[in-house]
Amino acid sequence: MKKVITIIGLTSLLTGCFGQKEVGDVSLGLFTLKDIKINTLVDPDVTGVTCHIASVEANLSLSDPSDSSIACRQTGEITPEMIAKIDKSKSGEIVFKKSKSIFFKTMKVRRIYDAEHQTLLYLSYSTKETSGSFKHSLSSVPLWGTKAYVTQP
Repeated sequence: MKKVITIIGLTSLLTGCFGQKEVGDVSLGLFTLKDIKINTLVDPDVTGVTCHIASVEANLSLSDPSDSSIACRQTGEITPEMIAKIDKSKSGEIVFKKSKSIFFKTMKVRRIYDAEHQTLLYLSYSTKETSGSFKHSLSSVPLWGTKAYVTQP
């Protein structure tokens, strides 16, 4: 019982500290006991970007399906100062993670900066292989038209 409480607490901690908020809940049918949950995530460093993440959650299951979908848009100001402090490596940085199983499966959202095209990429993916595939989804937010857009010399 103590392990279950610890896992539930850890899941709450991981989802709560990144400002995730559920905005939709769609049932997949009475007999499936599965719902599509739609969550809003405001990027903690680039607060002018909001992502919506849809994923299936199975009630009464020890492991949720790995599929997820992501759509990100500019919903506020993006400044050069925000872009200056983000990770600019090719692997980017994790801006959100949520446990999807007690068996070490996690859904993560990673932000990657494409300097050449002045775009922020948001990659949603599962850390555990399912049916021979790692499930993933990609969304992009162009910086042109924002204060953070840098013209090339």
